[in-house]
Amino acid sequence: MADIFAWLFSFFTLIALIIIIIYQLMCLADLEFDYINPYDSTSRINKVLYPEYILLGVLFFFYVVTGHWVMALFCAPYVYYNVKLYRQGKHLTDVTEIFNTLSREKKQRLFKLFYLIFILFLSLFWLIYTSLDDHED
Repeated sequence: MADIFAWLFSFFTLIALIIIIIYQLMCLADLEFDYINPYDSTSRINKVLYPEYILLGVLFFFYVVTGHWVMALFCAPYVYYNVKLYRQGKHLTDVTEIFNTLSREKKQRLFKLFYLIFILFLSLFWLIYTSLDDHED
């Protein structure tokens, strides 16, 4: 039963991460279509960047602590990429360069979104598998 709660926590954490990435993509789309100015767009994206990094770190740590090694290995490249960006100082969106890097920023977030959706499907699979396995006992 504890495994089901672990997978539920994982599922809802991944949903929160997906919502954060979609919000960032919406801010970039609003900027692209001139619905919002660059300063507001970058400040909104930068406000949700640290919660994204923290949530992903908590999820990775949770997988390691609970012994879900395969899921931890799937999260490791994403965690490594975020840590690399943070250490290089490239994690925040720059208001003066946003129009030059808009295409790269959108591609980066789309890749993150698809990667999180893949991990979400794996988590959902393990949630269903675990609940069916517990039900048979």
